Amino acid sequence: MLKRILAVAVGWFALAGMQPAPPPPPAGMALWRLDCGTVEIGDLDFFSDTFLYAGRKKTLTDSCYLIRHGDQYLLWDTGFPAAMAGRTTAAGSMSVTVRATLVDQLARIGVTPAQVTFVGISHRHDDHTGQAASFPAATLLIGAEDFEAMKKGDSAARLAPWIEGGGKVKPVRGDHDVFGDGSVVMLDMPGHTEGHHSLLVRLQRTGPILLTGDLYHFTEAVRNRSVPSFNTDRADTLASMDRFDAIARNLHAKVIIQHEPDDIAKLPPFPEAAQ
Repeated sequence: MLKRILAVAVGWFALAGMQPAPPPPPAGMALWRLDCGTVEIGDLDFFSDTFLYAGRKKTLTDSCYLIRHGDQYLLWDTGFPAAMAGRTTAAGSMSVTVRATLVDQLARIGVTPAQVTFVGISHRHDDHTGQAASFPAATLLIGAEDFEAMKKGDSAARLAPWIEGGGKVKPVRGDHDVFGDGSVVMLDMPGHTEGHHSLLVRLQRTGPILLTGDLYHFTEAVRNRSVPSFNTDRADTLASMDRFDAIARNLHAKVIIQHEPDDIAKLPPFPEAAQ
């Protein structure tokens, strides 16, 4: 009788879509935060479609991340174009300073472009795709809708190795378990763009880390649930915020808003790594 009850219970959980807890993160996993630029915003008005920040100024960061998993590496987001390195570029009410390329930063920890297994893109905007082409041998992971938009738009050259050169690409729909063991998962968070994703990274010592992509741009936006006027879908953005915040609570995760200087400071300074 007990065996029958257990069998029924197992079958019920399977039908209900319940999945076993992921195994512990593999030993040796590490996460480095990389400097992909600093952005001075002269007017934050366009970061809220309710005119919440009109006339205010703020300094934002543009951060990228390298995750080591065994002998494989995932590069998450690729910042502004490498041609901007070593100078400050003005664009409207913004100015962008890029100090070093990703290739040069990775060289400091002994990682070459050929060693990067995956390039994961949170979304299609230029400050997240600018140096992707520096890693042509990697498999590109990007939201399917964003990939289609880039193929048809002015930014196609940023993904030339995969759009024109036959590089391996996985257009991601929904969530995607990068290494197949639950340690690194692209989370479907549409709204900022149609194919926008955040990233969950589970480390042995640090525990779960959530990288926002551009779901949030700075800390105050979390409290205000502010939706930038340039987002593609307001309702999707708010639904993604609900999901992201619930995941953060349930996992007791360390949240890193990728454009917020105070948040990236929660992680060790490069070339140190979180483990």
